[in-house]
Amino acid sequence: MIRYEEFITAEEYMELRRKVGWCEFALEEAQAGIDNAYMVRCARDENKAIGVVRLLWDGGYIAFLSDVIVDPKYQGQGIGKKLVESIIERVKADMKPGYKVKICLLAAKGKEPFYEKFGFSERPNDKLGAGMDQWFEFESAE
Repeated sequence: MIRYEEFITAEEYMELRRKVGWCEFALEEAQAGIDNAYMVRCARDENKAIGVVRLLWDGGYIAFLSDVIVDPKYQGQGIGKKLVESIIERVKADMKPGYKVKICLLAAKGKEPFYEKFGFSERPNDKLGAGMDQWFEFESAE
């Protein structure tokens, strides 16, 4: 039976990233990302981490849905759906009267239809330009 909890180790998180072919980085960075997230939700089969999602939110009007990852062996079972729903429910529950919160995300290529089911809009569109990002790597001054 799949259970959901708000805990994942940095090692488990990085293992899930490896399983879906995402880039790797230092465990210390992974731990900081977990520790500083507004919310982390992990799906587990027995004690094995099989899915994760992170919510980055400062309590203002912009939140960022990050790292929706499900082990490929478990994809197609509604786990990703439950992870995303838990984030949306949390934002709605923690909003104050009169608040408006925009949840942003960067979909993995080809995953846009998954997020559209929750009401997210693909960019660019008539009102908004394309989402953009950039990776930086430490360069030592030798």
